[in-house]
Amino acid sequence: MYWEILNLTKLVCSASALPAARVLSPAPPATTTEPIAVTTPTPWSSATIRQAFLDYFAQQGHTAVSSSSLVPGNDPTLLFTNAGMVQFKDCFLGAEQRDYVRAVSSQRCVRAGGKHNDLENVGYTARHHTFFEMLGNFSFGDYFKRDAIRFAWQFLTEVLALPAERLWVTVHISDDEAADIWVKEIGVDPARMSRLDEDNFWQMGDTGPCGPCTEIFYDHGEGVPGGPPGSEDDDLDRYIEIWNLVFMQYERNAAGEMKPLPKPSIDTGMGLERIAAVMQGVHSNYQIDLFQHLIAAAAVAVGSRDLQHDSLKVIADHIRSCAFLVVDGVLPSNEGRGYVLRRIIRRALRHGHKLGQSQPFFHTLVAALVAAMADAYPELQHKQALIEATLLKEEEQFARTLDNGMGVLESALAELKESVVPGDVVFQLYDTYGFPTDLTADVARERGFSIDMEGYEAAMTEQRQRARASGNFAVDYTQTLQLQGETAFVGYQQLSEQAVVTAILVDDHQVETIRAGQQGVIVLDRTPFYAESGGQCGDSGLLATSDGQFEVADCRKHNGHHLHIGHLLTGAITVGETLTATVTNEVRAATARNHSATHLLHAALREVLGEHVAQQGSAVDSLRLRFDFSHGQAVTPEQLRAVEQRVNRAIRANIATQTEVMDMESAKQRGAVALFGEKYGDEVRVLSIAGEFSVELCGGTHVERSGDIGLFRISAETSVASGVRRIEAVTGSRAEALCDDNQDLLRQLAAQTGSDRSRLAEKVAKLVADVKQQQKELAQLKAQLAGGAGGDLLAAAQQVAGVKLLAAVVPGADSKSLREVADKVRDKIGSGLFVLAAAEQGRAALVAGVTKDLTDRFKAGDLLKQVTAVTGGKGGGRPDMAQGAAEQADQLDAGFAALKQWLASQ
Repeated sequence: MYWEILNLTKLVCSASALPAARVLSPAPPATTTEPIAVTTPTPWSSATIRQAFLDYFAQQGHTAVSSSSLVPGNDPTLLFTNAGMVQFKDCFLGAEQRDYVRAVSSQRCVRAGGKHNDLENVGYTARHHTFFEMLGNFSFGDYFKRDAIRFAWQFLTEVLALPAERLWVTVHISDDEAADIWVKEIGVDPARMSRLDEDNFWQMGDTGPCGPCTEIFYDHGEGVPGGPPGSEDDDLDRYIEIWNLVFMQYERNAAGEMKPLPKPSIDTGMGLERIAAVMQGVHSNYQIDLFQHLIAAAAVAVGSRDLQHDSLKVIADHIRSCAFLVVDGVLPSNEGRGYVLRRIIRRALRHGHKLGQSQPFFHTLVAALVAAMADAYPELQHKQALIEATLLKEEEQFARTLDNGMGVLESALAELKESVVPGDVVFQLYDTYGFPTDLTADVARERGFSIDMEGYEAAMTEQRQRARASGNFAVDYTQTLQLQGETAFVGYQQLSEQAVVTAILVDDHQVETIRAGQQGVIVLDRTPFYAESGGQCGDSGLLATSDGQFEVADCRKHNGHHLHIGHLLTGAITVGETLTATVTNEVRAATARNHSATHLLHAALREVLGEHVAQQGSAVDSLRLRFDFSHGQAVTPEQLRAVEQRVNRAIRANIATQTEVMDMESAKQRGAVALFGEKYGDEVRVLSIAGEFSVELCGGTHVERSGDIGLFRISAETSVASGVRRIEAVTGSRAEALCDDNQDLLRQLAAQTGSDRSRLAEKVAKLVADVKQQQKELAQLKAQLAGGAGGDLLAAAQQVAGVKLLAAVVPGADSKSLREVADKVRDKIGSGLFVLAAAEQGRAALVAGVTKDLTDRFKAGDLLKQVTAVTGGKGGGRPDMAQGAAEQADQLDAGFAALKQWLASQ
């Protein structure tokens, strides 16, 4: 079937329909406008366009830079990398210097969450995606408008051979310089240029670098509806933006004032998918080669012959974002980036379900994605097994949720008399069935319904607050600190150093002097203090002058500066003074032991569990270490023992730790492991511990020999999120103390159970079995007692507004036996409504029921809602039966009274 569908998929990029591809001769000087020599390979595949772009700008003196991770390194303001400039942000701000001033990249990007969120539009438009590739060229204080415009025009009209008469440009209304370049130097017809306001001004944020931009549009021709940029119908599909050139030339301050930057820069972005659509002669991005291949594979996976179905577009888009997010260390979870990934996966599964596929299918598309994109991104193939396993597990977990949720939603939609899905239904789907709200909105929109988001948000305020907190990527408060240069770190070699105070911060304001009793931040020109990074906590210690002593409680980094955070014990310290900075030796040594042990633990986990293990986060201080890693199930005791033994074997080898500084490509060839969420420069520090057992990129502080760690002991292994495990451990004297504590505990248990330690496990197992048997017998007695009470309870039923209602507490029942009582009541009540409660430790379990002849008038969830409105709590379920809980069992009588009053009003 695959080949049959693939044959139905007509590739749109036949050689006869495309402009001739052109390969550049060596680049002319940047100031010339002479035409370039070309040769002609065809056709224009997405891969060909990507490589032609990189090659062209490399020949114009640009350094080709690999795509950075979708998880922005050391950037708390972004959920995902969403543009090519993200990895160069510090270069534009002047906080980072690289050995090149021109760069070119093809950056993988995700926009699905936070400010930049295209998720809801995917599948409904021709050009929205969760994942896309951004082609970009960048200048850091080197060339500016003239060359940026010339490069773009030359690439489009000479390399890609697009006809100039099909291109339209826009400039900012104030940017006469750019307009003159386009018209007088490039020769663009003024009739094909628009001057716009907000659409042609770019800024990184409310403050910071900003400037006008110029955009290039492709005209799809008179047969497509729409007008040029700036016209009334410019939002239609005839004129499509393909390239944006940003001229960073101003710095905007908090007052809104703009001052010229000393080194104006260039940031450009051209979506690969959009330009591929142009070059392949199609109008929708989903018709390009990349997507046609994935759509064909998706059609096979779900058993669909309709290759134009929007759901196949959704699935083809989502497999790209999901796979690349897993490659970059993101795994499905209930918060932050992992939650966004889970939403994307589940949206794809829902569209497969819509096409009739109820079995796991999404993970099977990874192979098609690898075939399409692994040449450009080999990491896809290296982690193919991990991606497939991650997606399959998520599919299996969500299958039941999807079936149940869709059933409840379809029933609710069928009963609605208005075009709005009530907020309580949306909340019930989420809270009771785990059905994501965005999927509810998606389905509702397809059926012509909207959803009551106000009601939904009112019903789950606490959950929304937690979600907001987990996704709160706040900007560091120290952004107000204005300093040039960087703090030189000398802490690898020594723990004490003479340094000059370059800045002081007190109460978020820069001051000249800090005095005794004040808390604040001191910045030095050089320091032995390690700043918190890579999971390792910052150093503590003392800054001392002849007049003052500043106790450092923590050290953090901001824009290349080490911030020594603490309070002044005595005297005063002033900017410009020379002082002695001394790190607390014992704390640093203990932290180094734990950090080095973390590297050994990572290597041991990969050796014992498999190469799929990847770091998902870590925390290291002087007391303990914590290591989060990707793994689909709990680590068995036998595996934990093997990991622990392997680490201690490496420690006993007592091999000297080696550090080397090299470029990133050499580090990859060396086999160094890069850590999740870290940002690396052009030169990296490769750390080898215990010989070749652990080779990783790391800028932290470590032991001189593996034997310095002493002893390693695992204290806990737990789950952090779906597919993510956590190991906590200790080293050195604290590991010895853990062993001693365990020995003491064994002695105490043996004494309390009357057993010796050799038979302790057998004794405890017997005691546990005895307790379980007693609990089982107790539950049976409660069930018998409650079952007998079922018939007696009916005597308490009342007629309210012509309907029989039973609202009662069941004596002796618990939450388990309450359901059995409810079944008996439902069988015997004939026609009526009931709410039963079982009080337990101040709370109460609730069960509500509606006989089938009354479900068209009443819903069991509504009965619970009347009671819990008084008692607190929540509940939900089917129209004929619902379960919940009351937070205040002593208010049940008042809750039952409210229920009767409500029923009477009906």
